[in-house]
Amino acid sequence: MGNGQGLAGKTVIAGVGQTEYGKRGAMKGRTELSLLLEAITRAAEDAGIPLDEIDGFTSFGFERHEPVLVQATLGIPELRHSSIVWGGGGGGSTAAIMNAAMAVATGLCRNAVVYRSICQGQYERYGQFRPRPAFGAFCSPFGLMTPAQMTALTTRRHMHLYGTSRDHLAEIALTFRRHAQRNPKAIMYGKPLDRETYFAARRIADPFHLYDCCLETDGACAVVITSADRARDLANQAVKLLAVAQASGPRWSLGPMGTHNMPVDDYASINSKAVGRLVFEQAGLTPSDIDVAQIYDAFTGLIPMALEDYGFCGRGESGDFIAAGNLSWPHGGLPSNTSGGLLSEAYLHGMNLVIEGVRQMRGTSTCQVEGAETCLVTSGGGGGHKSAAILGR
Repeated sequence: MGNGQGLAGKTVIAGVGQTEYGKRGAMKGRTELSLLLEAITRAAEDAGIPLDEIDGFTSFGFERHEPVLVQATLGIPELRHSSIVWGGGGGGSTAAIMNAAMAVATGLCRNAVVYRSICQGQYERYGQFRPRPAFGAFCSPFGLMTPAQMTALTTRRHMHLYGTSRDHLAEIALTFRRHAQRNPKAIMYGKPLDRETYFAARRIADPFHLYDCCLETDGACAVVITSADRARDLANQAVKLLAVAQASGPRWSLGPMGTHNMPVDDYASINSKAVGRLVFEQAGLTPSDIDVAQIYDAFTGLIPMALEDYGFCGRGESGDFIAAGNLSWPHGGLPSNTSGGLLSEAYLHGMNLVIEGVRQMRGTSTCQVEGAETCLVTSGGGGGHKSAAILGR
């Protein structure tokens, strides 16, 4: 059942849960584990599934809390499945949903929870340099110390080849911040951003300035996956999992986030052409069938390359696509990151994008796209690990 084949119609997202989000270091009176337990409990309550009926646990990236610990702390009697997607960053967000859906669809467990918890103020800061084998060998000697520096190179290459400009990046940051002004859960709610402030912000790594970089967040998110049959008995509205896939292109390896020796033809991309092809094939849809999108936006420069990789526009055409206002709610052709995204809602390695996708399909988003039937959620930015899902009403 590789890459999620055969999952369509068998599993659903039944419930979602999230904690309050805070800036890095804001959660001084809470442990990361306590935040995680709160998110899982809320997701189970939202699904209408008792905690003691959850028997599958999946996560990704740098998640610190092992399923057996979570199981015991929540008093869950039985664990029948646990898995984690390898790789750093948010490339495994929807891949963890794929693992959960496969476990439920094949009967390995009945109800699975996908979770992610982050307290950067209590542990490591993701935007700060820390020694790692790949970084040390291929990046650090050349001054590439942080994700912003690494991703800046591929973004600058895209700008050089196709004329993408800071005006295009500004449109992304300003659009997603406008969306966040309607979302009380967003960290940047009540903090509008204008063009003058955007362009005056300090430089982080050319071409990125402050507002081109995602938030640094403390918080936790969780979603509950169950079978389509079980969902018929639940009170809350389940969201269809139309497709989910994980893929990496040839010779990409860790990409700009580690090895930086990607194929030159794909250098100015986010390595998502393969996963895009797979997820649309599984759903039997094309990019034109997508009503709303939640696109991994750790940096503004990822968005133009994602739009091209997933086929919403041709190579080099994303600047015009963005400038035309297509990402903006409510009148854009592809309203995106309608909660504010990682730039303006929160940075939970992409799990908050999944939750906003569910809200859109339930009709409960604060920037609700009228009549939306499909939502693409992408996972992963500059790294080699990529996954994506298409949700349906």
